[in-house]
Amino acid sequence: MSNADLPLAEFGFPGELRDRLVAAILSGEKTSTTGLYAEYEEEGARPGEPGARRLVVDSEGKGVAVIEITESRVVPVRDVDVQFAIDEGEGFRSVRDWRAAHERFWSAYRDEAIDDNTLVVAQRFRLVERLTET
Repeated sequence: MSNADLPLAEFGFPGELRDRLVAAILSGEKTSTTGLYAEYEEEGARPGEPGARRLVVDSEGKGVAVIEITESRVVPVRDVDVQFAIDEGEGFRSVRDWRAAHERFWSAYRDEAIDDNTLVVAQRFRLVERLTET
């Protein structure tokens, strides 16, 4: 499968947030990510399994890297631990900081409240390849 055929990995929404997250992936600081399980259900999608590869796109939709999922779990928000939060590469030093930032992000475009039982997809990944312009 060529990189162009890989499913996309879009971090945040295009703009400053995505640019920051993609830079953290490319630098190796970001090796985990979290999504709402409800969004997967709404889209009829399944979380990626370990070994699955994704094409990371920047704010312009250009492929900039290939990542490989190394771990994928569906867990309640309350089960996210501090090491996972730190591995998101966004400067979190506590689960409280991680949760507050994610709740702000999700509540900016979704109506339902996040509580301890809200299911999230917690994934770890590794950077496989950085893509350069041709």
